[in-house]
Amino acid sequence: MATVDPVALDLVDFLNASPTNFHAVDESKKRLKQAGFVHLSEKEDWVLETGGKYFFTRNHSTIVAFAIGKKYVAGNGFHIVGAHTDSPCLKLKPVSNVTKGGYLEVGIQTYGGGLWHTWFDRDLTLAGRVIKKEVKDGSVSYSHSLVRIEEPILRIPTLAIHLDRGVNTEGFKFNTQSHLVPVLATSIKGELQKLADQNGPCESNEKRNVDNKNHHPVLLQLIADHAQCHPNEICDFELQVCDTQPSIVGGIMKEFIFSGRLDNLCMSFCSLKALIDSTSAENSLGDESGVRMVALFDHEEVGSNSAQGAGSPAMLDALTRITNFFDSSSSRLLEKAIQRSFLVSADMAHALHPNFMDKHEDNHQPKLHGGLVIKHNANQRYATNAATAFIFREIAEMHKLPIQDFVVRNDMPCGSTIGPILASGVGIRTVDVGAPQLSMHSIREMCAVDDAKHSYEHFKAYFSEFTELDKKLVVDC
Repeated sequence: MATVDPVALDLVDFLNASPTNFHAVDESKKRLKQAGFVHLSEKEDWVLETGGKYFFTRNHSTIVAFAIGKKYVAGNGFHIVGAHTDSPCLKLKPVSNVTKGGYLEVGIQTYGGGLWHTWFDRDLTLAGRVIKKEVKDGSVSYSHSLVRIEEPILRIPTLAIHLDRGVNTEGFKFNTQSHLVPVLATSIKGELQKLADQNGPCESNEKRNVDNKNHHPVLLQLIADHAQCHPNEICDFELQVCDTQPSIVGGIMKEFIFSGRLDNLCMSFCSLKALIDSTSAENSLGDESGVRMVALFDHEEVGSNSAQGAGSPAMLDALTRITNFFDSSSSRLLEKAIQRSFLVSADMAHALHPNFMDKHEDNHQPKLHGGLVIKHNANQRYATNAATAFIFREIAEMHKLPIQDFVVRNDMPCGSTIGPILASGVGIRTVDVGAPQLSMHSIREMCAVDDAKHSYEHFKAYFSEFTELDKKLVVDC
């Protein structure tokens, strides 16, 4: 039996703890705190020191962590890896109560560009966050609570081939509004009444009836049970449909990771682990003159235009606050810091598919086990240029790590990342990279165990080597 690398096993644990972006941030917080990082609030003044390690969250769906070198002075650069916490999924509508043909269904809206046909005939559940009302000693407060229902409660069944004879020859065609609706239960009146009775007395039957107009009472009760509150105490929620099948190491040689949300929790995990491990030794920041940072953003899959997306001021706010804390005498210090900084935009890449070889350009065919992929695009869909690619490739050579290049075919459209958004919005040098994977945006994706290890080691080397390497590269002078 093949031995599985510990990094891959740790990645699987991270994935299984992170069914949603909110859970991914929560798991990241736990790991950072355990490693000695201090939790900051953007609502308060920051107190920082050289050699210190810190993090903050925004909307509990974006997290930024950083470690300040002991030789840092204001105006020095930031060495950043940026990734994202969100993945294509199905999210509950504000009014999810759907009843059709004797079934209770849950109304959803599509988030991002998912391969929605892969969501059919899967054992599904719900996870996300709940805003709930809490009354203690006559005082009312409202709290954010993460919820995860482990058991399969939903399914989107396909239509029998007898009723869709052309499906295998004409393709599986469906309407995302009409056909992509998860089944929750059959609407047997007596059974639902029993469940309603089990809810027990509440302050106002009238209020219960009002609450239940938007969502099925049986669903609200289950959510309340997991949020440890009464259904009437649920003020609002953001829940998404999730696959119940756990992430796992697979393949006959135990060489693959099978999981949902590899795009982009794989890069989020590898960068976060690299930051933690590159700053864990007692004097690991002793010779560091910059700030090592990981920024994991929400809403990349829908364009990053939100208060917590890469298109927001979140990163620039962090750079500004750190710089100004150590010296607020001149705004020029931040401008200097940005020009001395470097961003690795880390987002999963398209591996060569053995059954669709013609979808890749002949000279650019990233393969599993081949290491991180440097992404290039002349039209700036990726932010890589010769200078930034050189730095990342040089680090690979120094540490004998494999590296690959990717360019999309000229006759195909090219996706994008947070790289061009941050490069243009902040003015920071950027390289776009990612580990190769198959089945991107499916409910069930796959990547290589080796590439998780290569990515982690590459990011860790970047944090350790960049300061000295950058001194040797002269471009603008």
